[in-house]
Parts: sequence; C-alpha cells; structure tokens
Amino acid sequence: MAAPFSTIEVAADEGVLTITLNRPDVLNAFDDTMSVELAAALGSAQRDAVRCVVLTGAGRAFCAGLDLKELAAHGDGDQEKVDFARLLRRRYHPIVARLRSLEKPVIAAVNGVAAGGGASLALACDLRLFARGATLEMAFARLGLVPDMGATLTLVQHTGYARAAEMCLLGEPVSAEDALACGLANRIVDDELLETTTAAMAARLASLPPRALGLTKRALAHAWTATLDQQLEYEAFLQQTAGRTADHQEALAAFLEKRKPVFGRRSGGDKTQH
Repeated sequence: MAAPFSTIEVAADEGVLTITLNRPDVLNAFDDTMSVELAAALGSAQRDAVRCVVLTGAGRAFCAGLDLKELAAHGDGDQEKVDFARLLRRRYHPIVARLRSLEKPVIAAVNGVAAGGGASLALACDLRLFARGATLEMAFARLGLVPDMGATLTLVQHTGYARAAEMCLLGEPVSAEDALACGLANRIVDDELLETTTAAMAARLASLPPRALGLTKRALAHAWTATLDQQLEYEAFLQQTAGRTADHQEALAAFLEKRKPVFGRRSGGDKTQH
C-alpha cells in the first residue's frame, strides 16, 4: 500500500490487508479525509496482491459514524446549508460500493461501538466478528436523520423488516450477543481474543482460491435480487468461469496426488474471464 495516510493505518501480511480506522480521540468518527483515504485503500486492495481485507478501529471504538463537528462546519453552523445527498454520493457511497464489489472477502472486526455510519460500514462487510463488549447502534433518528450507506437494505435482508424497524426507529444499542442472535454478527469472542480470532479467520480465507471467493461474492450479491431461474443461470456462468481457473486445476491435481493444494499461482492455463 503505497500512500501514507493520516486517519487510517494499513498493514499487509501474508495476503491479508488490515485497515485500521485511526481517529481514536473521536471514536474513529468519519471526516472528509478518512472517507477519501479509506476509499483509496480499498481501491488499492482490489489491485494489489491482497486475498483478504480486515477492517477495524483503533482504541475503544470501531467507528462512531460521521464527525458531527465537521458536519456542522460544512454548513457554517447552518445545517440547512449542508448538502447531505452530495456528501453521501461523493464521500460514502464509493466506500460501500467498493466493499461490496471488492472480489476479496472483507471482515469487520468490531472492537467497540459501531454507531450511525459506523454501523452501516460494518454491515457493508462480508463477515463481522464482534468483541463481546462491542455494540451496534443505528443512532440516526436521535439526530433527526435517516440510516444511510445502505444500512436500511442490509438490515432488512439480514434481520427482516420488524427487527430492522426496531433498530432504526428506536436506535437502541444492540449487544454483541443480540447481533449474533439476529444474524448481524458471525461470531463473538472475548475482547482480548478479537485480534487473534480475526487473524486466524483472515489467514484461512487468504489460503483459499482467491478467484473462487471473488466469484462467490458475486453470486451472493446477485442472489439478493434474483429469481431462482436467474440465480441458477448466473451460478452456471460463474461455475464455467471458476472451472477454467488455475486454482481449480490445482485443487484437482492436489486431490489426485494426495497433497495440500497451493492456490493463487498464475499459469498459462488460467482462462479466467474478467
């Protein structure tokens, strides 16, 4: 990851890119700089030799949402002057779009409070590991605002309308245990084990066939709006693509030779479609 950042930290190790939101003094709240830097880091992750991305926060929070002081500054103290739609379209929609379209697994390691846009950010990731003390909070209504960054869609898809409505309208904190029970968390672990548990999952994902995981993300995203017939046809198309990759050939060879496969190596026989 080439560029130096001021509001996030990036570290790459064995195919895993860890992006840490790094404004702990304001609970990693988003300002304009952080939104630009996060979008840039995610864009580079697609191009670089990265197989899995981990997103987490520094200090005691994952992300507290939008920096309200900076938001006030956008309107010079008059919120009627803030162009919310432009702000979302320019700064935050690209982040969600990159998280969803990135053909590599993205893990949110929710280490503390994820509130407002921070909750939306966690929901846009593929997998969510929660520290036991972490909470998810759709805090928009208390600010006279509407959930954004795709949260209304992801909440309804993950939990159903009634639970999504409760979270968005009341804005009450959802504990890690409740997040697990309603399908918003994949796993919860003791706070001190979050880093090592996340690292183990990321390493596992990084060891799997990268092209197959990317195509699987495509299939899952497509399934949200597809009919059964459409999904069957799309799966057939993706399977045709996966079946022509070097990773599939390596898996077959390893099975026949009774050895462990090594994925991610390019060869002339990889006929992957892009």
